[in-house]
Amino acid sequence: MGKITVENVNVPGHTAQVDAEKYEAMKKAIIKVTPKAAPGLTAAEMIEKVTPILPSDLWPGGAKVGWWQKTVQLDLEAKGMLKRDAAAKPMRWYRA
Repeated sequence: MGKITVENVNVPGHTAQVDAEKYEAMKKAIIKVTPKAAPGLTAAEMIEKVTPILPSDLWPGGAKVGWWQKTVQLDLEAKGMLKRDAAAKPMRWYRA
């Protein structure tokens, strides 16, 4: 499937290339589990919810799920698909 370019909402203008198949699988899972309204999910809750629905061949034993969740979450924020409630402690995200 190749590579896909991702952005980082915290570092405007910075992009990186990541595996497109893993990106798309994680994006689909994050969109599925993240509520449409606040209060949303913490990063830990998001990881907990996406892990069981991710393809096990891409993440054997849940390896690197946290890294991929954060990478895709930051990209989806940069693209305006997720919103951050920075006032919440810990931070929470919901769909835009």
